[in-house]
Amino acid sequence: MKIFQRGNTTVIHGDSLEVLNQAVDDHSVHLIFADPPYNIGKRFAGMIDRWESEAEYARWCEDWLTVCLRKLTPNGSLYVMSSTQCIPYLDIFLRRRMTILSRIVWHYDSSGVQAKSRFGSMYEPILHCVVDEKNYVFNSEAILVEAKTGAKRGLIDYRKEIPAPYQTQKVPGNAWYFPRVRYRMPEYEEHPTQKPEALLERIILASSNPGDLVLDPFSGTFTTSAVARKLGRRSVGIEKEWDYIKIGLRRLGIQDEVDGEPLVPPQKTHKIKNKNGVKCASTSSQPQLF
Repeated sequence: MKIFQRGNTTVIHGDSLEVLNQAVDDHSVHLIFADPPYNIGKRFAGMIDRWESEAEYARWCEDWLTVCLRKLTPNGSLYVMSSTQCIPYLDIFLRRRMTILSRIVWHYDSSGVQAKSRFGSMYEPILHCVVDEKNYVFNSEAILVEAKTGAKRGLIDYRKEIPAPYQTQKVPGNAWYFPRVRYRMPEYEEHPTQKPEALLERIILASSNPGDLVLDPFSGTFTTSAVARKLGRRSVGIEKEWDYIKIGLRRLGIQDEVDGEPLVPPQKTHKIKNKNGVKCASTSSQPQLF
């Protein structure tokens, strides 16, 4: 286990269970966002996230979830993701120990490869759980979105004693649309399951306050820590793969080199056609969204 720190941002290299047990105090964390491997065969820095069975995967999740629950404050919140196939195991385990307030669907645009023998997967599930259903943080005013009935259509609610326009803003429902992180986006890092900053921003704004401690036990590209820092929260990010630790150290401004190796963002290239119509590679230091 190795700990790196700058200001209120902490990065820890090590196995999540070991780090949680040794380096994180019980009842100290206000918000946990957990995005573990999904048990669907993705490749992570040389590792393939495939357990021998779904039962083995569920047991592994129960181990780290049990420790995570011990780390939460009495008014703490947990958001956890998994595959559509495996989230039911986590749901049943957690509903016996916490209150599941919402079962959220994060849906997104189609990938380049389309399913041909079934309906393709276009969403990922998120469980929003709290320790105490009568005492938890939920900053509804910080996450309001446009309510089209009032904002766009300008309808009047005639059911009221005095008819009035519908509200122009509302708290989001449990179906969220955020684009996935694409290669040419400024936030892109080299990781197969990077989550968008906008997704984490909604979660952190809703379920924590400035100065609160936010924990991500499977940090990957350290998006949780990056957004937490931007929003004035303290953070602890845990990651066992060294290549991803280096992303976190650079992205969070903790170090710009490790053992003499400069830590630089991914060099993004794309194919363009020259004036003769021949494809050639081009590198851009200022990536654009498209």
